[in-house]
Amino acid sequence: MENFTPLSSLMGGILIGLAAAALFFLNGKILGISNITAELLYPRRPGKAWRGVFLLGLLSGGLILLAWHPGSLAVPSPAPLGLLILAGFLVGYGASLGRGCTSGHGICGISRLSARSIVATLVFMGSGMLTVYLVRHVIGAGS
Repeated sequence: MENFTPLSSLMGGILIGLAAAALFFLNGKILGISNITAELLYPRRPGKAWRGVFLLGLLSGGLILLAWHPGSLAVPSPAPLGLLILAGFLVGYGASLGRGCTSGHGICGISRLSARSIVATLVFMGSGMLTVYLVRHVIGAGS
């Protein structure tokens, strides 16, 4: 949290909320990145166009930020590439196992008062906190 800015955080949250609400009210779909991405992998599923456009929009946000403020994405990773790839696979597996990702459960599920999403989000957050504690304070790798 070295560069926390309340205004940009608020604006980002508002934009995410508007995107989730728009997708739900205009398309009847829940904004869950893991499900949107997974559905693109099935060859005969309908709705590939909006899913592809949605994911391109996510990627273009990072590219626009890179063009507008190149130094904002220049922070070196504290972890080796292999560990990051392993972590990515574990997150993907966890999202599949939990029947959704943090965006689907945490943003859309909690706002719909879904008990399953509330429990899933508590598990996500608790697991994340425990992992950070273990890595930084027990193993000592993040200091």
